[in-house]
Amino acid sequence: MKARIKKIIDKYHSNKGFLVPILLDVQREYNYLNREALNLVSAFLEVPISQLYELGTFYKAFSLEPRGRHEMKLCTGTACHVRRVPLMKDNIERVLQIQAGETTPDLEFTFETVNCLGACALGPILVVDGEYHGNISISKTNKILKKLGKKVKIDEEN
Repeated sequence: MKARIKKIIDKYHSNKGFLVPILLDVQREYNYLNREALNLVSAFLEVPISQLYELGTFYKAFSLEPRGRHEMKLCTGTACHVRRVPLMKDNIERVLQIQAGETTPDLEFTFETVNCLGACALGPILVVDGEYHGNISISKTNKILKKLGKKVKIDEEN
């Protein structure tokens, strides 16, 4: 791990002004900001660990907990809510057997809800690994999950 972190830091010429991009690269490498990686960044850059945790907890892009290989974000804004997004949320939680904001124990899926994705006309919207899926339904959601390798017990139409 030490060599990988050093390589990331060297990419930015050990410049402390690039803390956010450095942490983004570390997270991309390990899928989250783990304690050991943060300690190494702190030591190499001579930056207090508290400053790294401050960045890691302030920005939504960072996670201090392991994330799933597949990230799912479901819009729960008003436009999506009135288009039955609560049903989609309940279905995803049932299929993945986790609650919104959690990651499956096998680290395959992280499921989150967000207040708005900025594409209300396409609602309800589900973003999977950065790809937007508009006008989703339970059936469409289940097809997406199946494509990602998740076994879906009930293929409900809605």
